[in-house]
Amino acid sequence: MSTHKKNAYGLVVLDMAGTTVADDGLVEQAFTVAAERLGEDPAAMIGHVRATMGESKISVFRHLLGGDEQRARQANLAFEEAYGELVADGRIAPVPGAAETIATLQEQGRTVVLTTGFARVTQDAILDALGWRDLVGLTLCPADTGGRGRPYPDMVLGAFLRTGAVDDVRRVAVAGDTSYDMLSGVRAGAGIVAGVLTGAHDEAALKEHGATRVLASVAELPELVRECEA
Repeated sequence: MSTHKKNAYGLVVLDMAGTTVADDGLVEQAFTVAAERLGEDPAAMIGHVRATMGESKISVFRHLLGGDEQRARQANLAFEEAYGELVADGRIAPVPGAAETIATLQEQGRTVVLTTGFARVTQDAILDALGWRDLVGLTLCPADTGGRGRPYPDMVLGAFLRTGAVDDVRRVAVAGDTSYDMLSGVRAGAGIVAGVLTGAHDEAALKEHGATRVLASVAELPELVRECEA
């Protein structure tokens, strides 16, 4: 078997919260805090928040606040602060087996990139809290790829362009816990778009939005990639 065949999937793009990072409802808690700080009713917003998990948070606030850019930015800042406080309180942990999975994928000669819908400041706070700053060579947030988060394909394509790890988008594997993770993988042309059941959305929602496979957790991903290459 040639090396090319052995690592047909040379680039793996992984979501953070809900996929590799167990955040235990912290997104919803931070949204609630942010809404309250702006004098809005969180209960009226939470349905949309759940439906759009994985999307760039500023985009969610723009929608919820009727396109009022200034208030959307205020809300986003309040959200980032609230989430950062929860992270600082030690409220996040790796999904069991996530760090080992990333190490395994890298040992197999694959490039792993971590992506998020959060702002860079929050992404860095999570990486620091977990001691993951040096876990992978590249981490991306929406601002790193022009500001469009999921469900746009920009972060997956950004990983493809910046790493130069593979010569074809079909050799990219994407894994995430939300409908928008699946959509972004499909729109980027990724060969594997794997849903995981450790986060926001269930198997039906993941499959409906393009999951090629649904896994119990990201820990099953190295085996799936090997299987697809066999």
